[in-house]
Amino acid sequence: MRDRTLIALIVAGTILSLAHNADHIARGDVPLTSQAIPFLVVTLAIYATVGVGLYLYWHDRVGPRFWAIVAGIGVLLGWFGHLSPFTEQPPQYICSAYGSVAAGWLAVACLAALMVVLIAATVYATYLHGREAATAKQGA
Repeated sequence: MRDRTLIALIVAGTILSLAHNADHIARGDVPLTSQAIPFLVVTLAIYATVGVGLYLYWHDRVGPRFWAIVAGIGVLLGWFGHLSPFTEQPPQYICSAYGSVAAGWLAVACLAALMVVLIAATVYATYLHGREAATAKQGA
């Protein structure tokens, strides 16, 4: 059974992820050389997973547990990439990478919104999976 709230969270996360990728490109993190290959591979893998996942979810082949795992991995990637003590690109770096303070804060706000949506999707999908598992257990 498809859940509209979960789909909305997935779509919102995808849009914010596209904006965050545009931020990486605008900051010059993705040079037009072979060094960009890892970024492109990871980016394509993310969008392929989301696209195939939405198709499979729409056709009831995967459920909320899939989205809980995918969104949870997204939270971990975002944390390790921008919020952990080990990152080279914390929010301060993102802000200072732009000539405009407003552009820097917009980029950080986009990252923060992406993280909030990914956390919400993880929690909500986990809730849906638990509810489905409880319903299946009662029906057995």
